[in-house]
Amino acid sequence: MTLTQKRLLILAVIAVAAFVLGRLAVRGVLNLLVGGTLFGGSFL
Repeated sequence: MTLTQKRLLILAVIAVAAFVLGRLAVRGVLNLLVGGTLFGGSFL
C-alpha cells in the first residue's frame, strides 16, 4: 500500500465520519427548532 493509497483511505474515512456527524447535527438543530426529541418518541 503506497502513501497515496493510505492518504486516500484516511480521507475517505474522515469524509464518511464528517457526513454522518453533519447529518446528526442537522437533525439535532431541526429537532430543537420543532421541539421534538432526537431519537424518536416523545417525553410527554
